[in-house]
Amino acid sequence: MNDRVELSPSGPLRGELSPPADKSISHRVLILASIARGRSVIHNLLRADDPLRTLGAMRALGADIRDSGEPIEVYGAGLRGLKEPEDVIDCGNSGTTMRLLAGLLAGQPFFSVLTGDASLRQRPMKRVITPLRMMGAGLYGRAADTLPPLAVKGGTLKAIRYHSPVASAQVKSALLLAGLYAEGETVVEEPLRSRDHTERILPAIGARVRVEGLRVSVEGGGELSPFETTVPGDFSSAAFFLVAAAVVEGSEITVRGVGVNPTRTGLLEVMKRMGADVEVTERRDVSGEPVADLRCRYREGLTATGVGPEEIPSMIDEFPALCVLATRADGTTTIRGAAELRVKESDRIAAMASELGKMGVELEVHPDGLSIHGPVRLRGAVLDSHNDHRIAMALSVAALAAEGSTTLHGTSAVEISFPGFYEHLRRLSGG
Repeated sequence: MNDRVELSPSGPLRGELSPPADKSISHRVLILASIARGRSVIHNLLRADDPLRTLGAMRALGADIRDSGEPIEVYGAGLRGLKEPEDVIDCGNSGTTMRLLAGLLAGQPFFSVLTGDASLRQRPMKRVITPLRMMGAGLYGRAADTLPPLAVKGGTLKAIRYHSPVASAQVKSALLLAGLYAEGETVVEEPLRSRDHTERILPAIGARVRVEGLRVSVEGGGELSPFETTVPGDFSSAAFFLVAAAVVEGSEITVRGVGVNPTRTGLLEVMKRMGADVEVTERRDVSGEPVADLRCRYREGLTATGVGPEEIPSMIDEFPALCVLATRADGTTTIRGAAELRVKESDRIAAMASELGKMGVELEVHPDGLSIHGPVRLRGAVLDSHNDHRIAMALSVAALAAEGSTTLHGTSAVEISFPGFYEHLRRLSGG
């Protein structure tokens, strides 16, 4: 794919689309199917770079994964059946792959090494190293055991009670995976509720899991049962088209089959609070996850709002899209409690401040967020994605609502989560 796109102001976006499969769930079902004993079937797996890194890693660890089209079949090795990889495992740009595998590998009786691209090698890993060491695993990294690559010497683990300083589904999931191999009950407690896909799937396949408010626990031992599942559409991918409909005059878009797990849909509540015309219809259940169709129509007169720390975990990946929406709202939208965004694929706070500033947006940068003054007439500019898929898609949406043409560099990053994003954008905007 060309690493640059030219974008012009768009007429109304109209029509419907089905978003790519959920990235978070795709990672998890691949890992769990690989350590279940027997044949699992996964429908609608996201075939984007991040989940394919997890697929490749599980193959390297001995899982028999057969991907000859739809669906994918996984012949799991069982909890104790993984093997030592022959080479370093390359996680690419996927922090989810690295952190979840760190938890899984902590319980294996062998040595392994996890690395990734230049961006991933700068992302913090102490948050998983510390608790996994408390459980008895040997984990080591660069920069005083804070950065990748990670060397993991797994072995016999003991259960712990861990109060996580951050609300992170990746940390929680890493510890739950490690807890499957520990003697006793492993307990993870978070300061705020993070996405809960792992603890939804585990009990359905035989793990002994308890959820009590902000506390999740798992009993070690036993085996996991193989399963058949369908991955719902990814809300984080749908968000860009919902925001596009909200900011481009005359637009109306329906996104079909989107996962609406309440730990993921904070942006919907914020959009409604700002006065966006967004509707949830056709609610149903797909493989234990709530799914619905989402419709958004353009409406004038959006109103600024405040977004606090308690809302951030449910919309952590939608921050770039929310920033674009805020540029069209009357007043100052302030987003706080989002310091975690400084250590994602890019520093998303700094990146959105820099690029929206080029488009004429007045804003203030905080250590943990932004204040964005609106409404503003966005102007076309030469922009950079900072090699971040969500920054690239958010700026592309902003360009459709801007005056004049925009050149966006680094657009190949969208392949990490949303292959076909620009084709959908062209189709819905009439080219």
